Amino acid sequence: MKTKTSLPRLLGATLAACALAAAPAVFAQATQAFPSKPIRIVVPAAPGGGTDILARLLSPELNKQFGQQIIVENRAGGATMIGTEFVARSAPDGHTMVIATTPHAINPTLYKKVPFDPVKDFTMISQLGLTTTVLVVHPSLPVKNVKEFIALAKSKPGQLTAGTAAGNSAYLAVEMLKTMAGIDALNIPYKGAGQALSDLVAGQIQFQVNTLLAAKPFIEMGRLRAIGVCSAQRSAALPGVQAIGETVKGFNTSGWYALLGPAGIPRETTLRIHDGFAKALRTPEITKRLADQGVEVTAGTPDELSKIMPLEIKKWGEVVKSSGATPG
Repeated sequence: MKTKTSLPRLLGATLAACALAAAPAVFAQATQAFPSKPIRIVVPAAPGGGTDILARLLSPELNKQFGQQIIVENRAGGATMIGTEFVARSAPDGHTMVIATTPHAINPTLYKKVPFDPVKDFTMISQLGLTTTVLVVHPSLPVKNVKEFIALAKSKPGQLTAGTAAGNSAYLAVEMLKTMAGIDALNIPYKGAGQALSDLVAGQIQFQVNTLLAAKPFIEMGRLRAIGVCSAQRSAALPGVQAIGETVKGFNTSGWYALLGPAGIPRETTLRIHDGFAKALRTPEITKRLADQGVEVTAGTPDELSKIMPLEIKKWGEVVKSSGATPG
């Protein structure tokens, strides 16, 4: 009887020992298996804006880094919340990510209801870069600098129209400019910055704030006129254009691109994704091209972004309150 009862126990112990011995190998295989299918990068805005341009610029190099097809998917609407929520509810396997921008930090204060927690519902992967935003006007507007623009706006209260993506830093920049410069202008909230840019180029609106990444090609073609950058100092990408703060004291806004995934992505997978994006961003050709378009590559670590995001939410919350901005 003792022999019969000890055999199953011996077999069980043997299997358990084998499982424990194999666990590290199985775990390593699971880590190495990423990515095991196409990677989806969600752009929570319409095509044509800076986020869309960045995602598509990186795609070919990311394909080399990960050895998988890179799918850029536009899910616009809700001040970026529709696409961002989709990612928050996706499987945390690293195959679905979102390129978030400043609305991710702005929305919790600007809107009464946000369908996700901007920190807890996401895996922080990397701050990809810092952006230069620029005040641009349609060439038909008879102004060449910020001082002339303010004077014209004051002479035509309520007649000049801007178009910016609802809830993003450009939208707030226009609201801040209106408040700080004492001008009255209509700031039309668009579904995406790309759509607003198209309307500006077509002359349907008179001005806007947009990323230099999106606006510079039209500036170079003469279809838009840059009259001020929104950062504290002038931009090396537009050395002849003044900073708005030179005329409107204290004016300073800046933006960023950050890579987020759904909460719960394994640490090893998170680091693998970060490394792939960092290598793509630091490819000399991509780094130079982005610098020429006013984007400073940062490629920050997951831990760095985890510290930055709460600070950004606090900062932009204060901007929303001080500007009196509403969703529009």
